[in-house]
Amino acid sequence: MALLFKSNSDSAARWEKELRAHIPDLDFRVWPDYGDPADIDFALVWGMPAGEFHKFPNLRCIASLGAGVDHIFRDPDLPEGVAITRLVDPWMAQAMSEYVLLQVLRFHRQGDIYARQQAEKKWDTLPFPDTAKRRVGILGLGSLGEDAAKKIAALGFPTAGWSRTPKQIAGVECHSGQDGLEPFLKRTDILCCLLPLTPQTENIIDAKLLATLPEGAFIVNSARGKHVVDEDLIAALDSGHIAGAALDVFREEPLPSSHPYWTHPKVLVTPHAAALTNPRTGAKQVADNILRTRAGQPPAYVVDRSAGY
Repeated sequence: MALLFKSNSDSAARWEKELRAHIPDLDFRVWPDYGDPADIDFALVWGMPAGEFHKFPNLRCIASLGAGVDHIFRDPDLPEGVAITRLVDPWMAQAMSEYVLLQVLRFHRQGDIYARQQAEKKWDTLPFPDTAKRRVGILGLGSLGEDAAKKIAALGFPTAGWSRTPKQIAGVECHSGQDGLEPFLKRTDILCCLLPLTPQTENIIDAKLLATLPEGAFIVNSARGKHVVDEDLIAALDSGHIAGAALDVFREEPLPSSHPYWTHPKVLVTPHAAALTNPRTGAKQVADNILRTRAGQPPAYVVDRSAGY
């Protein structure tokens, strides 16, 4: 049996090397030159064209090359009976937490304002911020959100999180469900989005949500671009209700040069670089799942098709 690899980057050689460190005789094939489709039993993918999975009659598992699986669920006709897994890598969680912490501290310590003052050659010391009064909220408490929440709380920020279902995290005030969303938003000064993208979370950061946040709140989005209604965020920034935004993900990537985010004085743009997949650290989980699948055992980190994550 063979593994099929599909990515939008040139990482095939790195993944093949790292996977063969765990499975030396692995038959590694790269889409679209995969040979006999009946040989493929495991697919490690990002950005597979819709309908492609049905070509492989012996496919047992579709593994995402990242923490998100929305790129897989874009296919409206996924084959039944095939497990779908996400990548859960402590290295990726650490990288994502670093990005979130960077932006939280940047807004908290007024780095955005000082940068604008430098451009104006303006020497003006701002009032010193109080960490104990800066309330941070994590929208989404999966493996990435939980890690970020714990690290933020450890710095002394009053930290809360919101998830679809109830969670308990030491040192983090946890809210859940539709009834818990408004109280969570009203107590949040810096909102960090780490939600999975599903039909229920698409466009969640809209005019209503932004208006529920306290005046002067900040937005950090390193989940998916479709979580944000761009026009609503820009309007909230222009009105002053939202004081700033750090955005790593966008509806269209690369972000078009004509998009107003590029030149908006209150927006920091980064090119989907918050937490990249690392073959060196991710290959062990993938290799384990290949071996489990071929031994007739269920793979780890299977996603719920009905929930979309």
